[in-house]
Amino acid sequence: MSEEEIQGQGFVIKDKRAFDAQGEVKDKSEGTKIGKDKVKEKPKEEKGSAPLPEINFSSFLLSLSSSVLLHLGEIADPQSGEKKKDLALAKQSIDIINILKEKTKGNLTQEEKNLLEQLLYDLRMRFVKANE
Repeated sequence: MSEEEIQGQGFVIKDKRAFDAQGEVKDKSEGTKIGKDKVKEKPKEEKGSAPLPEINFSSFLLSLSSSVLLHLGEIADPQSGEKKKDLALAKQSIDIINILKEKTKGNLTQEEKNLLEQLLYDLRMRFVKANE
């Protein structure tokens, strides 16, 4: 492009702010102001839902072990209610837990280390039994 073509091109500036100068929320689709009463409120949590458990390394390991039990066919799939065996996925999940053991060596509390070792032993024994 020549200098003349470049100089002739301008910039387009669009205001993408959510609020206008008065602090009111702007309507994104129409570019007009909407009052504070029209702003959507956050959806309320369901009253019957249980609070989620605390997430830590131990709960993460237990979640992975539940996945192994599901793939070994020892527990039913929560969505279908069926028990299905998929030994390849079970082995892969056990291997992932073993990788976590290797990569976290020296960084775990004694309780976490014991849980990890016991889970691996138990899951490996169940895997061998499922292969028979």
